[in-house]
Amino acid sequence: MSADRWIEITLSRHMVWLLVILYIMFSMPVAKSVGFEVINASTRLENGMYHLNAQVSYDFSKSALDALENGVPLTVELAMEVRRKRPWFWDRTVYTIRQRFRLEYHALSRQYLINNLNSGERRSFPGRQTALNSIQKINDFPMIEQSLLAKNERYQGALRIVLDTELLPAPLRLFTYLSNDWQLNSQWYIWPL
Repeated sequence: MSADRWIEITLSRHMVWLLVILYIMFSMPVAKSVGFEVINASTRLENGMYHLNAQVSYDFSKSALDALENGVPLTVELAMEVRRKRPWFWDRTVYTIRQRFRLEYHALSRQYLINNLNSGERRSFPGRQTALNSIQKINDFPMIEQSLLAKNERYQGALRIVLDTELLPAPLRLFTYLSNDWQLNSQWYIWPL
């Protein structure tokens, strides 16, 4: 076999493999994105207190939902910050509050439980989506007193949602470090206070 013929056969094999790979890449269904998102957030001042109103979205991965259905509680944390705007430096965080919810599934009662870990309030729901809907809206959450903020300064509110993987059982926690399925944190959502 001549060298030219061998090169021609090798190139045609590589071309076939390239076409197969391209076909597979473009024929695969697009994976639905998962993660948390703050859709909107705002505050209003009433009787010297800033109240937070927000809409958030929880889109858990299949791995997280499988763990939940098998009795592993999932803890979601809403991190809220008040930041002072500074013209020449990074904004300074002057106040932080964390609101935490634990989502559990009880197989015997077939109920989903939402525990507010800050207040101790506990509610049960017949379905997972109903339970998640109950924590997707934040209404009139007392965020910060106006008297704690300096006059003539500009402030921003910031909100972020985080799946707290540190509270998962130790054997599962190792997988959360290695898998993107468990990295469900949202970006910071920032608005003027």
